[in-house]
Amino acid sequence: MRLPLRSFCIFRNLISRRQTAGAHRRGLSGAAMRLVQFRRHGDSESVRVGVELGEGLNVVDLKAFDPSAPSSVKELLELGDKGLECARRALASGQCVVNRAEIHLLPPVLAPEKVVCVGMNYRDHCLEQNAPIPKEPIIFNKFPSAITGPYDDICLPSESQEVDWEVELAFVIGRRGKHIKEEDALSYVAGFTVANDVSARDWQMKRNGKQWLLGKTFDSFCPLGPALVTSDAVKDPHNLDIRCVVNGDTVQSSNTSQMIFKTAALVAWVSKFVTLTPGDVFLTGTPPGVGVFKKPPVFLKKGDVVECQIDQLGSIINRVV
Repeated sequence: MRLPLRSFCIFRNLISRRQTAGAHRRGLSGAAMRLVQFRRHGDSESVRVGVELGEGLNVVDLKAFDPSAPSSVKELLELGDKGLECARRALASGQCVVNRAEIHLLPPVLAPEKVVCVGMNYRDHCLEQNAPIPKEPIIFNKFPSAITGPYDDICLPSESQEVDWEVELAFVIGRRGKHIKEEDALSYVAGFTVANDVSARDWQMKRNGKQWLLGKTFDSFCPLGPALVTSDAVKDPHNLDIRCVVNGDTVQSSNTSQMIFKTAALVAWVSKFVTLTPGDVFLTGTPPGVGVFKKPPVFLKKGDVVECQIDQLGSIINRVV
């Protein structure tokens, strides 16, 4: 039976909307990749975007493959599917591979518009403090200038004597959105990475009216990396083992299943208040085992080495200086 023309047009538009919605639910990347930013040794100026051949392996240089390629992961995300398609083609080509030993790895996102952080977001971390489970996400922020590389130093500020570690799952926004519905929220996430929410507890808990910002945002207080692992490469971001190791001793060990507010809920919640843009970084909270709640408390000192590990994402290793 033939449909009248008007009915056919309505049917076709409905199918088109469903296909578009389906694409949004699937997310941005459509392929599993590990995006990185790096500088070649001896080149202190030029930032390059690359794709790892595998965790800790050599890197495909996008700019060498395609001179029109973006110069940062943030710019790559701003191009949407076009930018990610460029990365996919470069990876599939097997060309323009740079030896890992020839590069210095940078944080996977530089100069994001926002660094959004979530406090008290692990059930086991709340239990550690005898604190109630939050009914709404507790949101604070770091300034983007706190971000440092996955293997760069953490600088102890002279203003604080109580600097602490916090391993965290981080995710990066891939496209612009406001008032995002929770059921659509994952389509706005480009991928996941590892973060350390380094914290000056004296400034966070005792000074500046106990507001958290100053204690969280000293320079180098947000090591990030090693790669932005696209969403399609992470089977379940809320079932990943997460650990922090200080000087070889495991101080935090949990699983992201302990998160109270998951990725989609955080995207939907924060987008009620601010417009999210490509490159925005979210830190999603830390599990138990931070130094301030040990008896007696333990804080970082010069010479310490902090390693933050998340399964499927990798690890970041930072020396305290």
